[in-house]
Amino acid sequence: MSREATRTRSRVLVVGATGRLGGSIARASLAAGHLTFALVRPHHFARPDSPLLEPLVAAGATLLQGSLEDYSSLLEAVRQVDIVICAVPTKQVLEQKPLIRAIKDAGCVKRFIPAEFGADPTKVQICDMDYGFYEKKIEIRHSIESEGIPHTYICCNFFMRYLLPSLVQPGLDAPPRDEIKIFGEGNTKGVFVKENDVAKFTICTIEDPRTLNKTLYLRPPGNVCSMNELADLWETKIKKSLKRFYVTEEQLLKEIHDAPFPLKMDLIFIYSAFVKGDHTFFEFDLSTEGTQLYPHVNYTTVNEYLDTLV
Repeated sequence: MSREATRTRSRVLVVGATGRLGGSIARASLAAGHLTFALVRPHHFARPDSPLLEPLVAAGATLLQGSLEDYSSLLEAVRQVDIVICAVPTKQVLEQKPLIRAIKDAGCVKRFIPAEFGADPTKVQICDMDYGFYEKKIEIRHSIESEGIPHTYICCNFFMRYLLPSLVQPGLDAPPRDEIKIFGEGNTKGVFVKENDVAKFTICTIEDPRTLNKTLYLRPPGNVCSMNELADLWETKIKKSLKRFYVTEEQLLKEIHDAPFPLKMDLIFIYSAFVKGDHTFFEFDLSTEGTQLYPHVNYTTVNEYLDTLV
């Protein structure tokens, strides 16, 4: 890419770049030709050759020392960019409030993508049982919108590395070979997207006026599957029929009640996706779906992912 082309691209700050998703977003931003900055805590910043940072530095990212707890470092970092993307874990979601303040005070940010990257928190039907998981994300949305900050929300549902490696069998590290639990009737569909693909779709939105102040939904063809469909796919790959045990909604709710953490949260998210249908029960404008907006983006399908598990 020419120096002139690079100058015209956005300057992107990734908060949480040392994490799996944040690192993927930073690399996708660099691959798209954006000047990319990573906000790095002081203890990481002191070791740019660490396994967490060396790949980003080698790819061309600029490291900025700072943290969500240090407002002056946040403001200094935000003033250098046009786009801010936050990819901190959900347990840190409310820690984005100082970042929102810095974005407002800096006055130069054209787009903020907050740490959502899951089911749409305004659509889920389990807010009375999720221990505030989605309520925190809604609170951050309200803060962003009340400050008039230009934004895009990314709703990708499940990452493939969560639940799919076991075929949605909590407690297993690999897909079953003999029998499988099917939660509910097994026909309600959930959505899985690989983190690297979420990152690519996310970067596509940052200069796109069609996604300004909107939600980007990811429901890629081939990645919207019911539990029965997952079992069918797996059976074709291992050339063997699995014995299926169906767990009713009532039985699953009892399991949730009795389960310890973190198993309890896994079961709650399974209930949300594969019984209540929180990934797919609602309709939306297809002009806000990632594969419709960006058909050039190649992504891993569930079928392809399962090939790697055989």
